[in-house]
Amino acid sequence: MELKSAKPHKAWTGKKSRRIIYSLAAVLLLILAGGAYLVLQHNNSGTDEVYNGHGGTFKNTLAEIDTPDPSVIYKDGYYYMTFTHNGTDIMVMKSRTLDFRQAERKVVWYPPAETAYSANLWAPELQYIRGSWYIYFAADNGMNENHRMYVLQGDSGDPLGDYTFKGQVTDSSNKWAIDGLAMEVDGELYFVWSGWEGEVNAAQNTYIAPMSDPLTISGPRVLLSEPLLPWEQAGGPPYINEGQSVLHQDGRVFIVYSGAGSWTPYYSLGLLALKSGGNPLEAASWSKSQQPLLAMDEAAGVYGPGHNSFTVSPDGSEQWIVYHATTGAADGWNNRKARAQPVNWDDGGQPVFGKPLALSTALEVHAGMGVFQAENAIRSGNRLEFPSLPSTVNSDTPVLVHYVNPGGEPAEAAVSVNAGTPSKLQLPLPPSEEGQTGYAYLSLPFTAGMNTVAFELPEGSAAELKAIEIPRYEGEAQAMEGDADAEDNPYASGGAAANLSGSDAALRFSNIHVPRSGAYTISVAVLNASPDAKLEVAVNGDSTIVSTLESQERNQLSFMELELQLQSGANEIILFDRQGSFGIDYMDIWQKID
Repeated sequence: MELKSAKPHKAWTGKKSRRIIYSLAAVLLLILAGGAYLVLQHNNSGTDEVYNGHGGTFKNTLAEIDTPDPSVIYKDGYYYMTFTHNGTDIMVMKSRTLDFRQAERKVVWYPPAETAYSANLWAPELQYIRGSWYIYFAADNGMNENHRMYVLQGDSGDPLGDYTFKGQVTDSSNKWAIDGLAMEVDGELYFVWSGWEGEVNAAQNTYIAPMSDPLTISGPRVLLSEPLLPWEQAGGPPYINEGQSVLHQDGRVFIVYSGAGSWTPYYSLGLLALKSGGNPLEAASWSKSQQPLLAMDEAAGVYGPGHNSFTVSPDGSEQWIVYHATTGAADGWNNRKARAQPVNWDDGGQPVFGKPLALSTALEVHAGMGVFQAENAIRSGNRLEFPSLPSTVNSDTPVLVHYVNPGGEPAEAAVSVNAGTPSKLQLPLPPSEEGQTGYAYLSLPFTAGMNTVAFELPEGSAAELKAIEIPRYEGEAQAMEGDADAEDNPYASGGAAANLSGSDAALRFSNIHVPRSGAYTISVAVLNASPDAKLEVAVNGDSTIVSTLESQERNQLSFMELELQLQSGANEIILFDRQGSFGIDYMDIWQKID
């Protein structure tokens, strides 16, 4: 293993030289727009297993702002989240991943003043049903006893587009109602919500009713569950069943709901399971778990986990639960932020959520996370645009291109960032073996904000772009040991960095994947190294001591380049602080030839 000395990194400018990395038995040097580009490419012959993205880890929460009652859906390459936004309007966020800190955000609907639904907008639920977007929400006129369910319908296929108010969603009883959503079972639609039996706020029950379409309840409500269990009554009265969500798995249907007072740390998640072949409108067809599936964990510092939704990994192979929780037993309705963790299943086919995870827990990312498929890009002829690629700072950013080129001849893709700034460059794509994917690593200059990367293949080319990804691993998203912690930093790539201070401090980069086994260059962005700082690096169990890091001015980046052997499948790279202190902003992975 070789570690090159850290060098101070100058601020990025559009005229700075960039490198793009490529190899096919030889290195092609291109001189374009005053910059030198070295490109390395390989196909995946010799790959030991199917490559499904660069992996890595992330940490909760999903956003820096309060996001109570999160509703998350994945569609066409993006995650969308809506939530109770101060009770005043309906906001939708859009993100390439479940990290919504840099997401696009838009208030898609404001209620008109002095109506029955102008105040206390709670728990909007974003759903895509039979070709249209819908948002169900509860609202009142300023008096809680007048809460009812309402629905918006999207005017287009864009969840961040305009919506039309379609009116109230109600059964004939027209009782108090919140937290409603549509459920589809065997081609039939149903509405599920939390409501009062009468006019008094004594208990909130789970109700269901048939729907003739996504806007209309077409039959009487049916009582499915009352809050009669001890855990459901914690903090009451009133006693609570609310925040219903729907989970499908292998033909089974579940309703996961929240019980206990939402203003208490006892707020938890319960389960209703529809019996195989059962009628959703018959209460006897549902069984109720006696204990909550997710409850507060004082040791982990998680209180009031509840009001959840479910989403899937980008490749569709995993179910994930998204819920809100707080970090203080006395937080009440304050500090409720969205969190996520995977759903597992027991031998009886029941969902298992486990314990809510501490904010310090580094979770492996969802399967296929960070792989942006060409089928979801904006296509115009032979040009593909990948928009909404976020960056908090100006940064040379790695991009890994997946492609196939069965034509027997190299193809050159024209690549540009943000409408051609800097000038276009050519990315050679050599022929790939039959049935195999080729991979090409690039370094592209991203600016702070949202970026768009465009690729254009020659007319008549047999080559095809399959996907792109950004193999960057943020320091603050990794497991931290000893005297290591995360600190917000506006100069850092993700808005934060990991600080290591002390001989027992370590930063563990786990779940690192590469397309095939071989030699890779790891570029580590270092912040604020003290004059005597020393770093030890361990890769899959092999370690070495490196020289003292160069000291830096405050918030000036330096870069260490490590030449490492990585294996196909999961790798682990650990950075140990052996002397002094320093920060780790991020780690990039490349494959290149000097």
